[in-house]
Amino acid sequence: MAELEAGGSSAAAADEESGYAAQWQSTLWAMVAAQFVMTMAFSMLTPIMPLLLPDLGVQTAGGIDIWAGILSGITSFVAAFASPVWGRIADRHGRKLMLIRASLAIGFFTALMGLSANVWQFFAARTLMGVFAGFSSTAIALVASQVPESRLGYSLGWLSTGQLVGSLVGPIMGGGLADLTNSYRVPFYITAAIIFASLAFVWFCVREEFVRPQSSKGNRSIAAGLLALVRSPTLLALFFVLLMAQFGVRTVQPIVTLYVKEMVGDVPNVATLAGIAFSITGVANVISAPFLGNRSDRIGYRRVLLISLLGSTLTTLPQAFTDNYWLFTLQRFAVGLFIGGLLPTANALVGRLVPRSDRGTIYGMTSSAMFMGNSLGPLLGGFIAAGFGLHWVFLMTGLVLALNLVWVYYRVPEYQAAHSE
Repeated sequence: MAELEAGGSSAAAADEESGYAAQWQSTLWAMVAAQFVMTMAFSMLTPIMPLLLPDLGVQTAGGIDIWAGILSGITSFVAAFASPVWGRIADRHGRKLMLIRASLAIGFFTALMGLSANVWQFFAARTLMGVFAGFSSTAIALVASQVPESRLGYSLGWLSTGQLVGSLVGPIMGGGLADLTNSYRVPFYITAAIIFASLAFVWFCVREEFVRPQSSKGNRSIAAGLLALVRSPTLLALFFVLLMAQFGVRTVQPIVTLYVKEMVGDVPNVATLAGIAFSITGVANVISAPFLGNRSDRIGYRRVLLISLLGSTLTTLPQAFTDNYWLFTLQRFAVGLFIGGLLPTANALVGRLVPRSDRGTIYGMTSSAMFMGNSLGPLLGGFIAAGFGLHWVFLMTGLVLALNLVWVYYRVPEYQAAHSE
């Protein structure tokens, strides 16, 4: 919808000097810290959930595999549909309030998971967590509404870094806590306590300059926002950039360990080698996200998106033909450097195209894309690996990234104001 993009551009120009919070830097760093803690806490449970399943009544190896996949994907799947609703409410009542709500819900349902007596109770808690979640999308909307327009890429790059570092630290802490306490339930309670502590941090340390809209006319409804997203070639292309960024990372995750084992054989340290190959992409994301996010403010969002997609394609495809472990690990690091630039740059460009008052709603919708990528990526990757072989997962992922590159080249124009500020 041209009206959305034109409105967003004019609003950005008008707000460039006066639309951001006076304390935007302290707000940004507080949100980076909060995002790190929340992501760390949420990812602490990832390595523990499959190990808890026998205590919840799942005894067969096949049943554990199936339930592990379902429980890993259900929260993101449900959140994909709930996120736009919470984004709309955030635009009406304030993003900080929604951060507190999301933290309270996530902490509460995490504690309930630890108390679950069977797998269905655990499934219900995971599902409800998806209904009431939305911390990350609200964090993006809050930061995007408080910082200067010309610093969107820089700010969202650092916010993405906080999330990535949390996702790397969390599983290590979760596994360590389980071993230290000799319990698979205690880490859930500790995680809930960490989340509640983060809630208090957000309450006291995060500042938001929010003006409640006087009427619904100043805010875009969910239906109108969805229609604008579908009708705007630029926003629709960015929606799929975000979906494919998560999809491209998550598709190969289920098969990295198997691929490494195929290369090195059944050696005693295969788990360690697979862990290195698995996590090295996230380490590269941490390095590149703030750098490329900052560069996008300077050299243009479209240019950084094209560089990131081209680099991701060229570093993903060769992985299908690699039979050397260290070369494969180097390729995994390289693809992480390029993938790391996609999320902050695409989110920054979305922010430049949308008025501040509508960013919660639109970011809720773009977060739905990321949630869907999180859910569909591992599922499709597993099916392709089972039906065609491990190598085809990398070929399919590279092809999807290449198609996304072509679409961005033809459908996403550069945001001209980025060079005139």
